[in-house]
Amino acid sequence: MTDPLARGTSSAPPVLGEGCTQRYDPEALSPEDGSEFADAAELWRQLQQDEQSPTNHEKQK
Repeated sequence: MTDPLARGTSSAPPVLGEGCTQRYDPEALSPEDGSEFADAAELWRQLQQDEQSPTNHEKQK
């Protein structure tokens, strides 16, 4: 950006689907888009364990 008075712009990445099934195109995402989450699998495993733990079900009653 060479002109300090020029306004910055951004745009969303391309999407797939329509309506409720609309999502960002995974092929078009990059780490620059903030799509890199190396610990996602571990987080998912922990969340699944938390939902299945008996102490969690007791708290909901």
